[in-house]
Amino acid sequence: MVAQKPSCVVLGGGGFIGTNLCRRLAASGHRVRAFGRRRLFPDELRDIDWVEGDFTDPAATGAAVDSFDIVFHLVHATMPQAADLDMIGDVQKNVVPTLALLDHCRTAGVKRVVFASSGGTIYGKARQIPTPETAPTDPICAYGISKLAIEKYLALFQHLHGLDFRVLRITNPYGPFQVALKNQGVIAALIARALRDEPVEIWGDGSVVRDFVFVEDVVDALVAAATDGSGERVFNIGSGQGRSLRDIIAAIEHQMGKTLNLQWKPGRPLDVPVSVVAINRAAESLGWMPGTSFEAGLERTIAWGKANLR
Repeated sequence: MVAQKPSCVVLGGGGFIGTNLCRRLAASGHRVRAFGRRRLFPDELRDIDWVEGDFTDPAATGAAVDSFDIVFHLVHATMPQAADLDMIGDVQKNVVPTLALLDHCRTAGVKRVVFASSGGTIYGKARQIPTPETAPTDPICAYGISKLAIEKYLALFQHLHGLDFRVLRITNPYGPFQVALKNQGVIAALIARALRDEPVEIWGDGSVVRDFVFVEDVVDALVAAATDGSGERVFNIGSGQGRSLRDIIAAIEHQMGKTLNLQWKPGRPLDVPVSVVAINRAAESLGWMPGTSFEAGLERTIAWGKANLR
């Protein structure tokens, strides 16, 4: 007899990573529900059970997760710059609703919560590059602090109530279905503005180094984390390689065959100079490694952009 696949609810299922994840889970035969305020691409989720609701409404969130085995928590209502401007709001919109979610999960029989944390902000100005999961966590922005707080509460709920969890510290995902909303997603922003011949603002001198990972590889990791049987609970998910913003710009210009209209702005205090994560633990415990080269991922992202972002 073939074992039944766990049922999955994706909080933030209408967003960039959520859309990719829901499509993969449904195609693999899981019962899937997507929850969120809106769907960026409704047609792509037409065969998915969609529940519209606000993450800050505990009744709506609780109803969404009832009768599901795995909860993928992809929601974060604020972006790094906005979180610094309204730190109280950041906690109220993200940490407090997560506590209500976890409290409901423990009583509803949820088997595991898989949380999308931030590999780019959790460690702050890391001394060790690539940065392992064992490195100090010293975020220099409110966004990273709220992500870290949620990680700690997940561990507390496991300790107190036995609620199982996995944390994926995802670096800078890119790929199809990403649109440059809320000043996040530099590759999506560069491609979209290049397609429309619009100027794009660049914060700093372009020397900051980031770890970019293709969204399908991120989805592979999320799916693996849902059924992982190892003793580890926190995993870095990235490419393990760094690229400067100037490198990214040059690669996009090369593949698109055009020069971008860049407007250089002063650097921001929330941006760490270098962020690259070590992915050894994910390889050893999840059996996960990124399978898409940056060049191949960028080519697919540009092709998707040309078909959808003009």
